[in-house]
Amino acid sequence: MSNIIAIVGRPNVGKSTLFNRLTKSKSAIVEEMSGVTRDRIYGVSEWNGRAFSVIDTGGYVRGSDDIFESEIRKQVEIAIEEANAIIFVSDVTVGITDLDESVAAILRKAKKPVFVVANKVDNATRANDAFEFFNYGLGDVYNLSSINGSGTGELLDDLVKVFKDDVDEEESDVPRISIVGKPNVGKSSFINAITGEQRNIVTDISGTTRDSIDTDFKLFGFDFKLVDTAGIRKKNKVHEDIEYYSVIRSVRSIEYSDVCVLMIDATEGLQKQDLNIFYIIEKNKKGVVLLVNKWDLIEDKSPEYVKEYEDKLREDLAPFNNVPIIFTSTISKQRLHRALEKTMEVYANRMQKIPTSELNNFLQDVIERSPPPSVKGKFIKIKFVTQLPTHSPSFALFCNLPQYIRDDYKRFIENKLRQRFNFEGVPIRIFFRKK
Repeated sequence: MSNIIAIVGRPNVGKSTLFNRLTKSKSAIVEEMSGVTRDRIYGVSEWNGRAFSVIDTGGYVRGSDDIFESEIRKQVEIAIEEANAIIFVSDVTVGITDLDESVAAILRKAKKPVFVVANKVDNATRANDAFEFFNYGLGDVYNLSSINGSGTGELLDDLVKVFKDDVDEEESDVPRISIVGKPNVGKSSFINAITGEQRNIVTDISGTTRDSIDTDFKLFGFDFKLVDTAGIRKKNKVHEDIEYYSVIRSVRSIEYSDVCVLMIDATEGLQKQDLNIFYIIEKNKKGVVLLVNKWDLIEDKSPEYVKEYEDKLREDLAPFNNVPIIFTSTISKQRLHRALEKTMEVYANRMQKIPTSELNNFLQDVIERSPPPSVKGKFIKIKFVTQLPTHSPSFALFCNLPQYIRDDYKRFIENKLRQRFNFEGVPIRIFFRKK
């Protein structure tokens, strides 16, 4: 996917409800991520055959009314910089407020498509009231009700018309690597450390539909593309001190990568915002390596403490417990070569293709020893398995009653595949299909 949609507006106008509608509607939903209970900020949707990411700016506004305005302004500026199109939500039951007008003033200067939504329009009277929002001077106004979904289809029909053409992941022997994470965890220092004076830059490629910049490197015997990240691109006047920034800037880099190096601060551990970014990586089925940076600031480096620290990380990442974890320091350049080496291993794991005969010989033995549990007296027989021709490892198992396969058995098959074949750091998908 190369298209990002940002939902902006003042508090309590229905942004999160619209986000849920766009990412859960049966006609549109592909998949959705929820990092923590109250912070739903990233979803993946599809409409008329066009897939796109949805970013909800709700949930990050805190404090007094004055702080509201300051934080909303930052989020709108970030949305303008990073998104392909912007949905500006207003509440028809309240009308235009000073805070709405301040958002509109920023959007009027934007060079991005803006779709004005009059939310909570669920009767004829409110439909007439929605004409007020033409005063924004931002073009057409879409009347809808986020709760019941009325008017959503018309909005999405026009929204997908402004999308850029999707760019498929090109087949390449050169892995695309992104360094992602919260601000101030050491992304820029890591990039500078591994590319610094030793770097051998071959070419810069810019102007893709994702507005990404890939730089070809040959370092430590590895060839790779370093995908544009927040540590490289100019941040203009946007402040890095809000969580929303690190997510929306990371989305593009993640979607355009083969493997993501997720950096966290050793002194903080795995925070909820780190988990937000990790879940985006997992939802996009990218390889991942977790770097615990600033390890030089940790006084206790005993094997017991390292194991305790790593066990806590894996507990927080559960059920994704097959992620390589490396403790690094960009200051002392500790284990940076190992980090790059492990990243290349994860790329190889993600790209491996397993012969169908080998898959069937292995899994048939597994299934004979531990067949799927019967359901309502019906026995499930798995006949055949094959790896699908996708960019990330996906497997189709053909059986007589796929609808009765339980989730725990899917996890069992996945674990067996991981034990037999090396999928460290790589999300894999298991599908059961009718034979």
